[in-house]
Amino acid sequence: MKRIKIIVEKHEDGYVAYPLGVKGGVAGEGDTYDEALADAQSAIRFHIETFGPSVFEGEADVLEAYVDDFAVVT
Repeated sequence: MKRIKIIVEKHEDGYVAYPLGVKGGVAGEGDTYDEALADAQSAIRFHIETFGPSVFEGEADVLEAYVDDFAVVT
């Protein structure tokens, strides 16, 4: 069993979720946090079933994840 951290972002039109430490483009979306998380989990399972454990090769385990921000002039 491998633990995978998932980032969930809130946007004006819903939520987007994606895993850390997994090769390839894997994401989920939904109108709610829970929908996006469930969609991402389903996509991750499918990705692993399709490509096998090679999706983790060369990827270091993410021990912790942080979110921060800073202002830029646009």
